[in-house]
Amino acid sequence: MRSKGREKNLKKRSLLAFIIILLLLVVALVGTYFYFHPEEKDKLLEQIPNIITPTPTPTPKITIVDPDSHTRPYAVMIDNNVGNHNHAGLLDAYLTYEIIVEGGLTRIMAIFKDTDTSLIGPVRSSRHYFLDYALENEAIYSHYGWSTFAQNDIRVLGVNNINGMTNGGNAFWRDRSIASPHNVFTSMDHLKKQAESLGYSLTGSGDLLLHYSVDDVDYHEIADAVSATSVSMSYSYGETRSYTYDATTKMYLRSMNGSPHVDKETKEQLSYRNVIIELVSNYTLDREGHQDIRNIRSGDGFLLSSGKLIPITWSKESRSAKTKYTYSNGEEMVVNDGRTFIQIVPINQKVTYE
Repeated sequence: MRSKGREKNLKKRSLLAFIIILLLLVVALVGTYFYFHPEEKDKLLEQIPNIITPTPTPTPKITIVDPDSHTRPYAVMIDNNVGNHNHAGLLDAYLTYEIIVEGGLTRIMAIFKDTDTSLIGPVRSSRHYFLDYALENEAIYSHYGWSTFAQNDIRVLGVNNINGMTNGGNAFWRDRSIASPHNVFTSMDHLKKQAESLGYSLTGSGDLLLHYSVDDVDYHEIADAVSATSVSMSYSYGETRSYTYDATTKMYLRSMNGSPHVDKETKEQLSYRNVIIELVSNYTLDREGHQDIRNIRSGDGFLLSSGKLIPITWSKESRSAKTKYTYSNGEEMVVNDGRTFIQIVPINQKVTYE
């Protein structure tokens, strides 16, 4: 009996010794492998924290711009006296403004941030009240020429600007197949290089003008919201703008003077998730018909989003202050994640919807 017990103990010890030797051999082999392949060890060490503690699901962010980016935007003056099929790059602008100029016409200012848009234009000259909206977005202001009023205000306000007729360097070029002065174009790469050469700061606070929502906003909860799938507004006798809602894409298709507003390159109709309409009074400054607007105050307007038209109030405390938008109950306006067009419309013109 004792002999059998000793045999069992010997077997157990032998097995234990074998296991220990095997483990030591495995450790030696693994150590040797990582010694000659240190990069594999680094990969394994990087994965260990995720194995122990799973990586948390990231918080959803808006997509129209990177909310963590501190890159300064670029505001580009766009000629709007070229018809409905000759604008390039506007679909890359996350925010766009349109304001009346002399002769009852309008000019557009498109704002780009962190894009590589290769063709933007046609670029046109500055009007001084557009500076207020470049400043509220901390944008580097880009244009080709200026009015006397704009030239003076750019100097007085210290606006970082790129002017194709003075300090533009190689930021702009002319398309000789198009009649001048409607043939000046630029790109984001050209503007960035020129801004850097002029010594402008390329970073800012990163604060956005509008409060965007990651989730679709339910405007049904706002008491004075009304359904509106088609909205039209006038700037003057011959200049009208309209939007038609596409419920499938949740976008508003833009038209000018009754015809679709189409991108020069892609042939795609311009579309926007949100349209803000500000009613602002304007008046004539000189014999040439240059305009000014009364925008350092508060006024009424509308938000167009998700098939709804919502009355809003806008207010602006100074030329560089951000315009504040609120619902009629005083709460801050929230917009859907997507491109936004701000129509600054003469207060004496009509806004209709159905």
